[in-house]
Amino acid sequence: MTEPSSRSVSPPRSEEQIRESVRSIIVDLAPKSDGRSDPAARLVEDLGYHSLALMEITFALEDEFDLEPIDQETASKIRTVGQVQDLVIDQIRARGD
Repeated sequence: MTEPSSRSVSPPRSEEQIRESVRSIIVDLAPKSDGRSDPAARLVEDLGYHSLALMEITFALEDEFDLEPIDQETASKIRTVGQVQDLVIDQIRARGD
């Protein structure tokens, strides 16, 4: 007999819940925070992200949302919190969640 899985299946999150989770991760991992966490906040200029910190946030988002690895070309075009949120939403939609 197999044991029941201890992993619970959580209900799908709304787009707003996903956006808030992404924002929270970005702010929590930000090297500096000037209090701006709106979608227009820039990752490098406003939140102090540098290449290593950007990699850390990429891994955190991939883990949190079970995303495919984000390719370098896509990552290099992302500048703001809103663009990160959009990317996560787009990848979740693409897999049909």
